Amino acid sequence: MENIFNNTQIAFALKSDTELDRAYFLFKMIDNEPLVRIGTAVTNFAIKAHLPVDGLIRATVFDHFCGGVNENDCLSVVDKMYTKGVSSVLDYSVEGKEEEAQFDAALAMTLKTIEFAKERQAIPFAVFKPTGLGRLDLYEKVGSKATLTDSEKDEWDRVVDRFDLVCKTAQLKDVALLIDAEESWMQDAADDLVAQMMQKYNKEKAIVFNTLQMYRLDRLDYLKQLHQKAKEEGFYIGMKIVRGAYMEKENARAEAKGYPTPICPSKDATDANYDAAVLYMMEHLETMAIFAGTHNESSSYALMNLMQERNIKTNDERIWFGQLYGMSDNISYNLAANRFNVAKYLPFGPVKDVMPYLIRRAEENTSVAGQTSRELSMLKAERNRRKAL
Repeated sequence: MENIFNNTQIAFALKSDTELDRAYFLFKMIDNEPLVRIGTAVTNFAIKAHLPVDGLIRATVFDHFCGGVNENDCLSVVDKMYTKGVSSVLDYSVEGKEEEAQFDAALAMTLKTIEFAKERQAIPFAVFKPTGLGRLDLYEKVGSKATLTDSEKDEWDRVVDRFDLVCKTAQLKDVALLIDAEESWMQDAADDLVAQMMQKYNKEKAIVFNTLQMYRLDRLDYLKQLHQKAKEEGFYIGMKIVRGAYMEKENARAEAKGYPTPICPSKDATDANYDAAVLYMMEHLETMAIFAGTHNESSSYALMNLMQERNIKTNDERIWFGQLYGMSDNISYNLAANRFNVAKYLPFGPVKDVMPYLIRRAEENTSVAGQTSRELSMLKAERNRRKAL
């Protein structure tokens, strides 16, 4: 497979010179770990103290990594990206809520994004986080098979009902639905619930997608076990494959509580695990659909090569590539230019409510070796290319 990801002209065709400069400035800041720590602390303080910082945040980090403050706000970004063949996944990125009214509000927003996706070819997927529809501690308790109180049983029934309504709506509207993965200690309950939804709503094709974080040591085995269940019970598997976003938190908790970390011992081991999961799904594509969520060029080429070897069309609906908005445009836009299915996760929500997501993005970029430097090198190359014109 020829190298397509170094074409910065295609990667940044939608960015003005000003937007290119802003992106370069942002990643230069993110590349400085002490600055990220200080900026995170100051931002958290400013929001808690109700200081008027929304405008500053919106003009910098928010507009680079988010589509807008509400779903309608995102449409100009959605339409703009789609002119280059890049689709969008509207991601209501409000995190850390703990109250029933907030879960019902997230449910309503998720149903609204399904409706949006139904009406627009540029939005092929809807998405939600399990903790958007229920408390993390409740997932953990259910997953550990602990005895629930009567009120907790009622609460869990409401979580199940929310999941079911979203998945049922997605199936009725024929909109594929991505369900994100979160911390390992709550994931067992979420996995069981998503598997139930697959059994119920993936009878004809993959509508409901779970997410496998391949920095976890056990995820390939889980995929194989789910596949066996799917063969026995006659349903399709939809799976988003990612490396994972909670590594520091996972390792710190394992150390504090004295249990072996569930995380792979090295970046190389995670990469091998990721590629093994993709290969396994490609070998069973007749009953599976893949959303390859990756910012890794090698893994992207590996999947492209597998498709080529198996004579699978670049636009086969069972295979999607995905990246986050504001990152890895060299992968997204060059894939789209070569007619692969590609979608950007497009976060949205009120500025102060989306800040936990944005802070996690900054910290993740700082901790993933090579990610920020790659972004900077691409941006620098495009700036130099334009100056030379």
